[in-house]
Amino acid sequence: MAAPTLSRLYRVPLSGVWPRGLRVVRTGARGILAAPRARGLFKEFFPESGTKTELPELLDRRRAGSSPQTVYCGFDPTGDSLHVGHLLTLLGLFHFQRAGHNVIALVGGSTALLGDPSGRSKGRQALSADCVQANARALRQGLESLAANHARLFADGRPWGTFTVLDNAAWFREQHLVDFLASVGGHFRMGTLLSRLSVQSRLKSPEGMSLAEFFYQVLQAYDFYYLFQRYGCRVQLGGSDQLGNIMSGYEFIHKLTGEDVFGITVPLITSTTGAKLGKSAGNAVWLNREKTSPFELYQYFVRQQDDSVERYLKLFTFLPLPEIDHIMQLHVKEPEKRGAQKRLAAEVTKLVHGQEGLDAAKRCTQALYHSSIEALEVMSDQELKELFKEASFSELVLDPGTSVIDTCRKANAIPDGPRGYRMITEGGVSINHRQVTNPESVLVIGQHILKNGLSLLKIGKKNFYIIKWLQL
Repeated sequence: MAAPTLSRLYRVPLSGVWPRGLRVVRTGARGILAAPRARGLFKEFFPESGTKTELPELLDRRRAGSSPQTVYCGFDPTGDSLHVGHLLTLLGLFHFQRAGHNVIALVGGSTALLGDPSGRSKGRQALSADCVQANARALRQGLESLAANHARLFADGRPWGTFTVLDNAAWFREQHLVDFLASVGGHFRMGTLLSRLSVQSRLKSPEGMSLAEFFYQVLQAYDFYYLFQRYGCRVQLGGSDQLGNIMSGYEFIHKLTGEDVFGITVPLITSTTGAKLGKSAGNAVWLNREKTSPFELYQYFVRQQDDSVERYLKLFTFLPLPEIDHIMQLHVKEPEKRGAQKRLAAEVTKLVHGQEGLDAAKRCTQALYHSSIEALEVMSDQELKELFKEASFSELVLDPGTSVIDTCRKANAIPDGPRGYRMITEGGVSINHRQVTNPESVLVIGQHILKNGLSLLKIGKKNFYIIKWLQL
């Protein structure tokens, strides 16, 4: 896909002067913007001139003759999975889609090679092109899966806009460095680029800033320009640390076309210590099942503090605000039941992993925290492995007369000799949450062996062994 030629698209004289009176505004959104803002999802709007009237009118689908607008947000594939920190910008896109607008999730298959310096105290570890390409494929799959869950499970009867996933490698890989600098670089002023907070903080740091990182905002600005020209995209969504990059895109487009575009930021989600959630901080809660299971994601939100749960219900769910108020009224009366946290966890897990993932998370919760035999009996091998990640997994043949001690020894769960025998007689062994004290007891299907052909063996308090029985 060839990139637009700048000389053909230029419509106004190049003065190099930044338009006066352009400031970030944190109030004044109305219409479609009012609902996400009331939820705390939209934090900042840029520029001030236009966000009070032009942008709301542009997005108002009820206006006669109005047409769907296009909104985009970028996701750099610096890892092979999205994480909870990405969810708010995705939810922002979904809110626009639900209002009838078309949205684009842009995978940064090229920009990830440079590394975004925003919000970072030092440069990212360089990734190979093959690694970024593999990560980009994984992110595309994750984005498409979330969009499918959203469409299938959260439909509200309104006509929605489209959800499209693109990769900026499609246009940057066809660019030649000198040609790109000659056609694009001349439209950026060094003073403006250097004034960005993300640049200033890095230039003052001991490590400094690489040219590749410094050039990142130029490539992101070009992304916005490209999507504006090809898809009519006039709104960019990003985390609050992306505001400087969004400003660069606005300036670039305005200089070349004389048109106004807009930026909206969402708040950053932080840990209890105030650190930004993400891969680099080492505290990411992943949206890929292989990295964070549905049970772990569910429990992450169940464990949220009482003083955060109402805000998170507004940010992470599509529940109407009056319903959230009702949930919180019930929660205040019986906070020990964690009803608000459970509803939050259910809504997020369903969006990320579908109804099947939510059901799996609830089964795992019942099996682990409520010692539910019924839940264990319907759990799959995968769910058991996800729940008991450190557990040893064995496949054993059920011979006639197999006893408790035979099972423990075949699974290498107890030592040989009298010590292992005593571990059973002294109550240190349980099968399927039931304590067994007779080493010579013969295994009984339906008691020691569940309907799904599995046994959960526990030695002591924390050592689990999963046994899959063959030839039942």
